[in-house]
Amino acid sequence: MIPRVHKTGSRTIGLIRYLYGPGTHEEHTDPHLVAAWDSLVPDPGRDPAATYPDLQKLLDQPVEAMPRSRRPTEHVWHLSVRAAPEDPILTDEQWGDIARRMVAATGIAPDGDTASCRWAAVRHADDHIHIIATTVREDGRRPRRHNEAKRAQAEARHIEADYNLRRLNTGDGTAARRPTSAERHKANRHNQERTPRETLRETVRQAVAGAHSEEEFFARLAASGLLILQRVAPSGDHIGYTVALPDDRNKHGEPVFYSGSKLAPDLSLPRIRERFTPPAEAVLEDDSRPEQPALLPVTGPAFARRRATAATWQALLIIDHGDDGTAAAQIAAAAEVLDALAKTSAAHTRKELRDAAFAFERASRSHLKAVRGHDRALRQAARDLVHSGPALGRGEDGATTAMLIDMVFFLATAAANWHAKKHHAQQAAAARQAAEHLRAAYQTAAAQPMAVLQQRGQRLALDVQRRQAALVRRALPELAERVLAEPGWPALAATLTDAQQAGHDPAVLLAEATRRRELDTATSISDVLVWRLRRSAHLPAAPDTPHARGDRHTPPAAPAAQPVSKSASDSNRRR
Repeated sequence: MIPRVHKTGSRTIGLIRYLYGPGTHEEHTDPHLVAAWDSLVPDPGRDPAATYPDLQKLLDQPVEAMPRSRRPTEHVWHLSVRAAPEDPILTDEQWGDIARRMVAATGIAPDGDTASCRWAAVRHADDHIHIIATTVREDGRRPRRHNEAKRAQAEARHIEADYNLRRLNTGDGTAARRPTSAERHKANRHNQERTPRETLRETVRQAVAGAHSEEEFFARLAASGLLILQRVAPSGDHIGYTVALPDDRNKHGEPVFYSGSKLAPDLSLPRIRERFTPPAEAVLEDDSRPEQPALLPVTGPAFARRRATAATWQALLIIDHGDDGTAAAQIAAAAEVLDALAKTSAAHTRKELRDAAFAFERASRSHLKAVRGHDRALRQAARDLVHSGPALGRGEDGATTAMLIDMVFFLATAAANWHAKKHHAQQAAAARQAAEHLRAAYQTAAAQPMAVLQQRGQRLALDVQRRQAALVRRALPELAERVLAEPGWPALAATLTDAQQAGHDPAVLLAEATRRRELDTATSISDVLVWRLRRSAHLPAAPDTPHARGDRHTPPAAPAAQPVSKSASDSNRRR
């Protein structure tokens, strides 16, 4: 249940006309009172003899009774209360009870206070009500409304429990603005999955992902096809911007513009500039770019995805062991990587990745200030993804996409755990939701390369298969029989063969892989080890590339095996 305190106004009759009218987009149906300060209040919706001015005069009586010099300029108070989409449809009596509890909680009409403010609750849809009140009490004093929004939220949590409704997490003021009812109805009429506000927020976030300057940000916005207006101060400095979709028009045929701050708190121009100008005292990390073996391509989407995977791993270490400011910066920058990944993804993973990025943006903001500068590696990774262009869904592009998704899944899970420890309930829930979308995207992206690897492993000579099985028994004596019985064992056998032919010692790689993180809880230990080994040994992610086919070509020896980093394939433990 979502209560929202709206901006106060000065015309009671204007709000009454809106609540009882057809709505901006004809979305209001059967407007009527469900409760009021007095049971005898006339209802213009159900009583043909009652008029809007009748209700307005009664509500305004305490205000009109005051001397003109003491009357408040803005005296109209407005609160909407909306149920969750999956909640049952409540009766008028239930909504009336909810209205009374809300005016009591917010200080408009405390329980047992006979001199409180006058108010009325109007219902014109199944899922919400509007409460209108005048903020002058019967005794001429003003109500005590300190922290009214937080008190309304707290009461909503009690109402959810009492009515067995969906339990929402209490907000902390850092969430993006929700679409209004009118925006949702407009999107439904046009068969749009998301409202213009949500579409604009996604587009602006993708434009800022990895951008190095304000100029690059606005150039990306223009390239995306949005209408852009920049606000300029008398000095000539840019102080803000608004954006609109070309086909989103109001009733006068004019574009509907939204400022960056109305899309999300971190999309205002000053907040965006913080990403471009890190504080001087910030200690910047190294680029965290992995050593690139000669056999792998050094340009294109696959290369960008490998570098992003390495940067994501470094971010995981910081989230686990860094201070709050640096951890918050990594989580915020991870959202940019997700936005860039969604923008450049192949068709078969695009929807899940878009949904993951859409969900994770809520996890990227909290009251803990991100210390910019510590997020350089991730922001560069997002830039690389954007500039490398769209990835194909097959070959090295597709396989490195699966590798990166796997790592970002692990980062989303780490972000959820970090937020949970800080008692950031909404952010933790958003990160977990993003992780579920990433898990689905990973399963789609990894299906083909893992299937090819398994086929290659099954075609290995029997003596090679026996040698690899003996190697696993020596390296993983406690887990070996479980690994050998898994469907993914042939893929691991093929990977061990590839690593050996590339000049690595597979026993060393396996030992390092198992020391980095426990494997007992993994759903598929062989799948976890495949991705760990292919990444740490710098093997091509796509097993069907020429360099991966040891039976056709033996590449020159690679440098000595590097220590295996903790891979996001640990995420398989959660699958």
